[in-house]
Amino acid sequence: MNSANINQQANSLKTNLKLILEENQKLAEQIDFIQLAAVIPYLHQADRLFIIGAGRTGLALKAAAMRLMHFGFTVFVAGETTTPAIRKGDLLIAGSGSGTTSTIVKAAEKAVSSGAEVIAFSTTTDSALARLAALTLVIPAAQKQDHGKTISEQYAGSLFEQALLLLTDTIFQTMWAVDGTAAQELWKRHANLE
Repeated sequence: MNSANINQQANSLKTNLKLILEENQKLAEQIDFIQLAAVIPYLHQADRLFIIGAGRTGLALKAAAMRLMHFGFTVFVAGETTTPAIRKGDLLIAGSGSGTTSTIVKAAEKAVSSGAEVIAFSTTTDSALARLAALTLVIPAAQKQDHGKTISEQYAGSLFEQALLLLTDTIFQTMWAVDGTAAQELWKRHANLE
């Protein structure tokens, strides 16, 4: 690749990073932070936390699961072989942009029928998942099948997935600031079989 092509790609990379950051900033200005704050008591009141999401949404929620574990919560990722049965007193944190992903909705149905509560991260409150959830945090991003680029220039559900990671990190950061546990204490829970 010649230097002209490298420079062109470098400029394109810079432009696209700026686009992604600007879209996340615009989304952040639309978040209902009272609604986001309402998530925290659910976390503290739950006996155990269970996380479920599909695809990149699931990956973002796995990152959240790790941070919540670092904070001292008992956290399980649905679908992993060592995940126990959900029960009364537990909380399922479910992510689905559309709120209609069948595996996520079925897990929420199972959680509710077992006496657990559900918190949903979605783009809408008008969905099967939202109807099952005690709380639905609306992330005003495009759904994965919204190809019109009216909400986001990014592909599929990228903005939703990015915002989900940022918002769950925001929840962690906020709880950590209030709790005041030293980083060295949290580090003791960090994986050491890497």
